Amino acid sequence: MFERYLFPPEKKDYIMKKRKGLLDKECILCKIAQKNKDFDQLEILRSQFNIVTVNLFPYNPGHIMIFPIRHLVSFEEMTKEEYLDLQFMTNLSLKILRKIYNPGGFNIGYNIGKAGGASISHIHQHIVPRYEHELGFVDIFSGSKIIIETPWQIYERLVDEFKEEFKK
Repeated sequence: MFERYLFPPEKKDYIMKKRKGLLDKECILCKIAQKNKDFDQLEILRSQFNIVTVNLFPYNPGHIMIFPIRHLVSFEEMTKEEYLDLQFMTNLSLKILRKIYNPGGFNIGYNIGKAGGASISHIHQHIVPRYEHELGFVDIFSGSKIIIETPWQIYERLVDEFKEEFKK
């Protein structure tokens, strides 16, 4: 049951490539940081140390990720400056997501290591807006979860606001 509903349907190709080991040689987040044209570019904002991007496979409208530009696999590798910048980017993201999407709350988290559910070996934080009338896992178990925005629509709603707020 989880295999059928725990990820957006569009993620199937990505998961199949992971299983075959086709994505293991290259870090997708490093490729995004390098602006590699072979990878979807949904970067919303770049600071000196971190990048905010729309999740290519969003669980909810407004689902974004923040990750260090430098390839890091754990928090222990972060410098104080990288960590402080990550926290700044998190606060900025929450402010903008509240303004644009008006969620009832957020899930903020990391999947670290294969045993922790990480599908990418590059530390990254998920920020998922949550809404009052969501049923959460009931949506997943029933197969009724509907994503009403594509990653590109999320990008269009957020990019200008992030750039404007970052200038302040």
